[in-house]
Amino acid sequence: MAKAILQGIDITRWFGGLCAVKKVNFSIEAGEIIGLIGPNGAGKTTLINLITGYYTPNSGRILYGDGNIAGLKPHTINKLGIARTFQIVRVFPRLTVLDNVRSGLVDRRERPPWRVAFDSITKGPDGQMTGRAGEKRALELLESVGLSGYRDERAENLPFAYCKRLEIARALATKPRILLLDEPSSGLNPREQNDQIAMIRKINSQGITILIVEHVMKVIMDISHRILVLHYGEKIAEGKPEEIYKNEKVVEAYLGGEASAHG
Repeated sequence: MAKAILQGIDITRWFGGLCAVKKVNFSIEAGEIIGLIGPNGAGKTTLINLITGYYTPNSGRILYGDGNIAGLKPHTINKLGIARTFQIVRVFPRLTVLDNVRSGLVDRRERPPWRVAFDSITKGPDGQMTGRAGEKRALELLESVGLSGYRDERAENLPFAYCKRLEIARALATKPRILLLDEPSSGLNPREQNDQIAMIRKINSQGITILIVEHVMKVIMDISHRILVLHYGEKIAEGKPEEIYKNEKVVEAYLGGEASAHG
């Protein structure tokens, strides 16, 4: 088996008397698309927040590369090569589509904050990826998500589906090795969902490992190489889509809930 690029070992997180994530283990290899599913309140977004530093585990380890990243700050984890999107789209509504992407282009992995400030004086706009070089790279990213034709449009004027794409482009601007997508297809119609699947596959083909949280079963079954299933904070199943589809524990977990809502 290839060495995991990201691994969780007995990850646990309590909120008061509620155990949102309980001794969850997972292993993700480079280049995989991993689906993460479960009924509402299963702990999916909490797990994403733990991986990306928005929460700190009460116990357990999150291994990335050669180190344990559990408890590191979100900006530090992003610098290491892990980017994410959110359930509720976060874009700068009054900035143009192009400027939204350029906002993520300053490479802080090679330049700490003091260096960024110094370069802004000595190197000018192109040294900050905000001039011609930044525009070129931002346009490449917009092209990759199908938004190059909207470069000068304010983000607040974009259709909802395109706002989701813009958020993904901005995450890609940070040059991640791993991209975590939190419900990228929620609120989209079937055609938009298919477009989203094609875009995520394209991103994955460029060598980016993807962990995707999703309620839309068609999307998760079509796109995932493997699927992890959480229920009440615990991992109850893991396997290929066809295995998960037939798993009795998974069917039982969804009965009367999202199974009936999503078919």
